[in-house]
Amino acid sequence: MNLQTRESMTGYLFAMPWIVGFFGLALGPMIVSFLLAFIRWDGISTETIAWVGLGNYARAAADPDVAIALWNTAYYSFISVPLGLAVALILALLLNQPLRGIALFRTIFYMPALVGGVATIMMWLWVFNPEYGLLNSVLLRSWHLLSALGLEQAAGWPLPKWIFSDLWAKPALILMSLWGTGASMLIFLAALQNVPESLYEAAELDGAGPWRKFAFVTIPQISPALFFNLVMGIIGSFQVFTQAFLMTQGGPNKATLFYVLHLYNKAFGDFEIGYASALSWILFVIIMAFTALVFRSSRFWVYYEGEGR
Repeated sequence: MNLQTRESMTGYLFAMPWIVGFFGLALGPMIVSFLLAFIRWDGISTETIAWVGLGNYARAAADPDVAIALWNTAYYSFISVPLGLAVALILALLLNQPLRGIALFRTIFYMPALVGGVATIMMWLWVFNPEYGLLNSVLLRSWHLLSALGLEQAAGWPLPKWIFSDLWAKPALILMSLWGTGASMLIFLAALQNVPESLYEAAELDGAGPWRKFAFVTIPQISPALFFNLVMGIIGSFQVFTQAFLMTQGGPNKATLFYVLHLYNKAFGDFEIGYASALSWILFVIIMAFTALVFRSSRFWVYYEGEGR
């Protein structure tokens, strides 16, 4: 066995866990769900299986809950993704300063990205509680302060009911999504630290101020990181599920009925496995379309060093 063959075998051996996981836990279920999308089945008894062809997709097109779920998901995605990118970039810029103890602050801002699941949701349930929650307590004290400073009408301003209100439920979950911006912040921070200092010096010699350096040096240099975070943000936001499932169950009045939550309800609540499979493939196509659009547009705004234009 020559050296090249041994190296190839070693590479495949290290990649084997991912290969097995992909074919066994990703590609296999995708093929099965694609086939299930053409049948009607409750997921339990084989006697209930019936071929419906494209009937599940036709049903999805006429399902009013699908329209509501798509609107809620689009609302969440189109606001949370740009807002999350902006917050992550601002934090990265602040944490890119050569200050003593900056590593501690980087750790503090990144830690929330490591803490997730039910524990985080229970904390946010307390934060959003309209009666004794942290957020409304802060807002109430702010209203009193504004009233004391002369803005007397501030004392009568209503406090948001957050996840218990049709109007505030989605903004509340968008605000909650900022809790996990630490991962994107870390990627931006790594990109910022790789920007050559000579480019800033050259820009200063040309008379560029801070804003022009940021727009014409920083942004182009970190555009690959921006592109990566944008794609991952789009994919993640269209699959939002846990927050709505555990905090609101899609309410109030379907204000947080996101697409994946509706899919889950159909699959494991109503036991309509075929219909849920069709819904999953519709979501797959939507995510692929937006991802392809971002990839298509990247040639106009993503800069890779050494790549010709």
